[in-house]
Amino acid sequence: MDKSLLFFVGFSCFLLIHGVKAEDCNHLTETDNTRFQSFKALVPEEQPYRTAYHFQSLKNWLNGPMYYNGVYHLFYQYNPHSALFGEGMVWAHSASYDFINWISLDHALVPSEPFDAISCWSGSTTILPGNKPVILYTGIDANYNQVQNLATPKNRSDPLLVEWVKYSGNPLMTPPNGVNGDNFRDPTTAWQGPDGTWKVVIGSYSNKQGVAILYQSKDFVNWTMHPEPLYSASKTTMWECPDFFPVSITSTNGVDASVANPSVRHVMKASFNSHDYYIVGTYDNEQEKFLPDADFTGTSSDLRIDYGKFYASKTFFDSKTNRRILWAWVNESDSSEDDKQKGWSGLQAIPRKVWLDRAGKQLVQWPVEELNNLRDNQVDIYGKHLARGSIFEVSGITASQVDTEIMFELPELEETGFMDTSLVDPHLICDRQDSSVTGKYGPFGLFALATKDLKERTAIFFRIFRSDNRYVVLMCSEQKRLVTGSFHNYPQLCYESSTLI
Repeated sequence: MDKSLLFFVGFSCFLLIHGVKAEDCNHLTETDNTRFQSFKALVPEEQPYRTAYHFQSLKNWLNGPMYYNGVYHLFYQYNPHSALFGEGMVWAHSASYDFINWISLDHALVPSEPFDAISCWSGSTTILPGNKPVILYTGIDANYNQVQNLATPKNRSDPLLVEWVKYSGNPLMTPPNGVNGDNFRDPTTAWQGPDGTWKVVIGSYSNKQGVAILYQSKDFVNWTMHPEPLYSASKTTMWECPDFFPVSITSTNGVDASVANPSVRHVMKASFNSHDYYIVGTYDNEQEKFLPDADFTGTSSDLRIDYGKFYASKTFFDSKTNRRILWAWVNESDSSEDDKQKGWSGLQAIPRKVWLDRAGKQLVQWPVEELNNLRDNQVDIYGKHLARGSIFEVSGITASQVDTEIMFELPELEETGFMDTSLVDPHLICDRQDSSVTGKYGPFGLFALATKDLKERTAIFFRIFRSDNRYVVLMCSEQKRLVTGSFHNYPQLCYESSTLI
């Protein structure tokens, strides 16, 4: 075993500031300028805790991303009436040419018909042959049942795809026998089989199992439920926002959803228990079965996309750069009263490129490279020796959000404490041992949002253990606050991280 450990950690430590970066009007025509609102102009100065690196709606409660004809589109769940979730949810719509500057467009879908009278809930976009984008979405109908509907652009030559038309024959899919009307939602991006048949998965819960119900269609309008689900799991609850996509075993490049051959494996992802879980396996498109390497267990050993505030993630294939890009909703942790007071709730996580690791067992992810364009006023520190118990303050940074890259080198790790990963839950170590509990190697890391006396701080720290013939690196975080009043007095740290070891 090596006697030293070198690893790189990239933090995106984005503390709340003045809103999403405003749109770049140089990309827009005069006609375009009449159809969107400026984020910057509508974000009041009295909202200092809004994000600037993350996409965030202008106000209120914050589905299916897509790349089409040179433009990135983000459709997202939005409550136009409140900072809390409720009836009347719509598909808000924003567009970007570069993942950084976002144009706020008119809502793409709003409740207007019997099949979506109560709300327009989540769904996905698919690009059909002939470069035709379509939306499949869950409508809450007048009887409060969840049904699946189709919408198409009114004008495909419009680069921003502002107007969408709902199919007159909606709904296309209704809850089947054995499925409650409130357990049938969130269609995935559709994929096409070798015979041209379209397939899509609907999230559900039936017979005490989380279920990926499979539907098939020749024309994308008339859908038939397959006799057996693509996959089901007894140790899970209702599946929300499922995702099913291929990942290359030979490259970090993404592949289109319809690719199914020996060069790819498949990922099945589902949102339940307030987290996003996934399994990796093989897709048999003849038998229409997903065969995972391991089932969901309902324990902490299940693979998660992210271990922070992160839910309802969705991927799409970026044909411009051959990337599979993942986005998710960060549902924050403020109280309902605080959400009402500040006027918004929720934001989008930073978009990430995802690919399969070398062992073919789990996903690897990294923030998209476009985010590097947001970096400014760089501060560099090299070769700093951190003695046990020492605290080093990084000077030259006054912004309320910072993007940090750190490389730690730890020599002579022979005496590192042992962890039996088959018996010990790593999550419990992070929960029970905060940054003040000293171990053989760790904790070490960063204090962010720290007061001078360190009574209020957010610690992002690491612990290192030995397990069989490898090292185990735990990344933990903790918040300590001085609760002195409203949310204005103790802003949260919204951070994301990526680790290469």
